[in-house]
Amino acid sequence: MKATFSKQISFCPMPGRIFVRWLEVMGVVILMNACTDQKSTQPPTSSEAITYAKGFTVQPVGEATLVTVAYPFQGATNGFQYLLVKRGNPIPAVDAQTMVIEVPIQTIVCTSTTHIPLLDYLGETHALVGFPTTDYISSEKMRKRIDGGLVAELGIDKGMNLEKLFSLAPHVVMGYTMSSDLGQLKKIQELGIPVVINAEYLETHPLGRAEWIKLMGLLFDKWQMADSVFRQIEKEYLDTQARVVQSEKPTVLSGIVYGDGWFLPGGQNYAARLLKDAGYRYLWENDSTQGFQELSFESVYTKAALADYWIGVASYTSLAEMETAEKRYALFQAFQQKNVYSYNARKGAKGGSEFLELGYLRPDLILKDLVKISHPDLLPDYELFFHRQLE
Repeated sequence: MKATFSKQISFCPMPGRIFVRWLEVMGVVILMNACTDQKSTQPPTSSEAITYAKGFTVQPVGEATLVTVAYPFQGATNGFQYLLVKRGNPIPAVDAQTMVIEVPIQTIVCTSTTHIPLLDYLGETHALVGFPTTDYISSEKMRKRIDGGLVAELGIDKGMNLEKLFSLAPHVVMGYTMSSDLGQLKKIQELGIPVVINAEYLETHPLGRAEWIKLMGLLFDKWQMADSVFRQIEKEYLDTQARVVQSEKPTVLSGIVYGDGWFLPGGQNYAARLLKDAGYRYLWENDSTQGFQELSFESVYTKAALADYWIGVASYTSLAEMETAEKRYALFQAFQQKNVYSYNARKGAKGGSEFLELGYLRPDLILKDLVKISHPDLLPDYELFFHRQLE
């Protein structure tokens, strides 16, 4: 997953470089209608503006807004600063390390499909003018724009066509990086195009990842709208979490075998947090790893042979397919009882996983899925959205 212009989320890592997106989901129309008429306001002080996200802060500076992305990549010791100045206002003097961006922006190039829902939910679908690999975008709204020839295909990583990107003249490129080597992102900045780093993927709290919609909201001068969308997602998440507090905690394992090792989320991983909040006892919850662990099949089987559920099995579509790939999967009780669930119930028009696209922004839907699987009586009227039971 070390690629400048691609990233993903999952309960189990999936090999290869892939861009994936998330479609409009239940609640999006309500969320957007509730916020459409809200006008932009000056963001509150940084202590009030951001609740869960640890990777960025927001601070008013006079009539401008200073955004600090303090932790742009794993192991970072320095971050990036962006001073957002409303168009028409005087541009204050800043140090060489602070990038000045005039807002609201009108056009943008995104580099991850997880950015696409942020545009959709803010009513800015039309602002996207370029993307590395458009086939992986699944948003129905954005697909109409792509199919109409309004979003340029730019290419991946070092193969990105910078000349074409420059010709699009986007007001901002939203990127991300896995290391201090910004690669093509640095070249884009040298062309005079501002690059804003979105480090949502480093957040370990599910609501922390969703809160990055506020950064996109600031770029479009839609702070209040972004905050309202987030608060509704937060409410749905916390309300669902509260339903399982007094419930029994079934055991759960995750991940599959790749090569010689079994890859599964560490105990402090984003996926582990979701399972905990959904009322499961993840069998590796006491592990201190934030990323993924690589373990032997034998060690996983020893701990999880009798697990009640197995959630997150990459791209497998059936139990038979799993057993063909690795016959020992059938030894697990969860497999024998058909308590195995995939998160790929929904695919976009070109095959992209909607879970991997919209999941960052809508952890409330992921959480509802997980609760519905183990405690269906707690959500009697809810139907699984991202997940499905393998047969």
